[in-house]
Amino acid sequence: MLNTKGNRITYFGHSTFSLTTSSGQVALIDPWVMTNPWCPEELKTIARLDAIFLTHAHTDHLGDLLALATQHRPRIAAMFETCLWIEGKGLVEETCPMGKGGSQKIGDFAITMTHAFHSNSIDDHGLRLYGGEPAGFIIGMPGRFTVYHAGDTAVFGDMKFIGELYKPDLAMLPIGDRFTMGPREAAYAIRLLGVKHVIPMHYATFEFLTGTVEELRQEAKKITGLKIYALKPGEKL
Repeated sequence: MLNTKGNRITYFGHSTFSLTTSSGQVALIDPWVMTNPWCPEELKTIARLDAIFLTHAHTDHLGDLLALATQHRPRIAAMFETCLWIEGKGLVEETCPMGKGGSQKIGDFAITMTHAFHSNSIDDHGLRLYGGEPAGFIIGMPGRFTVYHAGDTAVFGDMKFIGELYKPDLAMLPIGDRFTMGPREAAYAIRLLGVKHVIPMHYATFEFLTGTVEELRQEAKKITGLKIYALKPGEKL
């Protein structure tokens, strides 16, 4: 059984999650919320937002960051180049730029930016801008509860180092295929990470994301003690 140490994880759909700490602080990972058709209506109104962690700036991840940040003024952790663009939209004091391998503390959250194999660009009203490299995040919360959000990525060998260094209690891994790893690669990532609790993400939201949870379960069936949480949008851990 997963012990979240009093912290809460809520799935908004696609790759968007909120993390609520035992003290009540709230962070959003990849905040595609109000404009996300898979996000339940009751989650589209955010009462409190202390931090945003952005893995990369594609529209289905950057999402509603500017609107939410303008409303709540959270701290925003993202790749340096993406932060420059955000600052250009008037959110100068909010940004907390960082690079891969770097760590910082934002309120209750201790975060480290990790590698991801993908791409990263910003659609600024039809103009495609360079956003720096894509990333993942290790996020530590009170009670020594640690999650790994892999972002959009292929499987890569250094996931073994991520598992050994940070020992995440829970991993959020993309399984949709085509633009990220599919179920076969995600099962291999689970083995590299040595993690026993996994939330699949980035699947089924578009017709070309064909990877399924059933395929992941089949590919990972020999991993002893593994628990896969196939959350529906709106469900919590």
